[in-house]
Amino acid sequence: MKRVIEVETAHKIMVGRDGEMDKVDHEDTKAERTEEYWLKSLRKTVERVLPIPHYRERFGAIGITQAEDVQTLEDFQRLPLTTKEDLRKNYPFGLFAEPMDNIVRLHASSGTTGKPTVVGYTRQDILLWAKIVARGLERAGVTKKDIVQIAYGYGLFTGGMGLHYGCEELGAVVVPISGGNTARQLMLMRDFGTTVLACTPSYALFLAESLEESGIAREELKLKIGIFGAEPWTEGMREQIEARLGIKAFDIYGLSETMGPGVALECQAHQGLHIDEHFYPEILDPEGNPLPVGERGELVITSLDKEGFPALRYRTKDLTTLHYGMCPCGEVGWTMERVSARVDDMLIIRGVNVFPSQVEEAILSLGGFEPHYLLVVYRVGNLDQLEVQVEVNETSFFDEVRELEGRQERLKQRIEEILGISIRIRLVEPKSIPRSEGKAVRVIDKRQ
Repeated sequence: MKRVIEVETAHKIMVGRDGEMDKVDHEDTKAERTEEYWLKSLRKTVERVLPIPHYRERFGAIGITQAEDVQTLEDFQRLPLTTKEDLRKNYPFGLFAEPMDNIVRLHASSGTTGKPTVVGYTRQDILLWAKIVARGLERAGVTKKDIVQIAYGYGLFTGGMGLHYGCEELGAVVVPISGGNTARQLMLMRDFGTTVLACTPSYALFLAESLEESGIAREELKLKIGIFGAEPWTEGMREQIEARLGIKAFDIYGLSETMGPGVALECQAHQGLHIDEHFYPEILDPEGNPLPVGERGELVITSLDKEGFPALRYRTKDLTTLHYGMCPCGEVGWTMERVSARVDDMLIIRGVNVFPSQVEEAILSLGGFEPHYLLVVYRVGNLDQLEVQVEVNETSFFDEVRELEGRQERLKQRIEEILGISIRIRLVEPKSIPRSEGKAVRVIDKRQ
């Protein structure tokens, strides 16, 4: 039977987890979310940003001079979108809604493509962030009895600090080891009795690989849960990590512009990531138009209670699908499917959109390969070419040449079926593709 709840926007609707909508009557007031419910919170964010010159000018251009001018959700969807470029143009503090006297922390992006994007937090923002992360961790089964090893980077990147404060709010023991130093990670994991690992999925896979070479038996570890995010990953990658580390893996989502990690996190039902109630999500098509619930598009987030740096209709560039309803875990609200790709990660090769996650899916659907790969894009004359470098596993490496060639051809056909373009496959030795202690590098584009 379809699990549904009642939602009320312009009219009452019922939203199934398959995205279908049917008009219904429902008496469970806890499940109801009226248009006025959302608008009350959204207007608070509009009111917070109106004094900021950037927003005041852009709102004025469409006739919005006060929060009360936003009368409907359709009015809200007319408001200009906020982009990473807006943050860079107003660098460093131009989009802050609070004076610096009230800001207690700054976080920023790496700024590898220009000026970094900078966000500020008030003391209340930090407390709220901790509660949001703690709530998400509880959904995944983390308790105050757990020892959480945080192998996300600490510092200007929000990953480490966000998980750290959430774990302390929950009452769990925190091991703030940060990223890198893999041998030490494994030693402390064993010696401290770590039960929860938090890092990028690609680094989790590297830790699993290193564990197999370390002489430490998996049975010596007490790991049971993994909290993985900061990069797109497939269901096949989840299965690999769970099998090799003997854990249950959970996806966590967030970005510094909206708060940091914890905006959404999977529960134990694994039916999508629960979006915390302090955020309002939308899905847009490539032209920036709203899409119905259940359709795949770009995620846009508005923070509802953030003081220092309110995010208003922020374009995340992450591709996903939204649902609204009751999860098998019993919680009612928005959920999002795992981010399938980032708009920034998209390659256009001979007019075809290509995402690394599509290649990863193909590799993990066949046996004999490691989930480590590299997409090398280059140009011959005026024609773009794609070479996919894939590691064979230790067993396959010693196969007969004919058998390896057959495996290579099957992988080539599988990837070409998914992408719709011809490619070149290059099989490489085990452990020859560089590993990352943070976000994995999947693409080398030699066209520039």
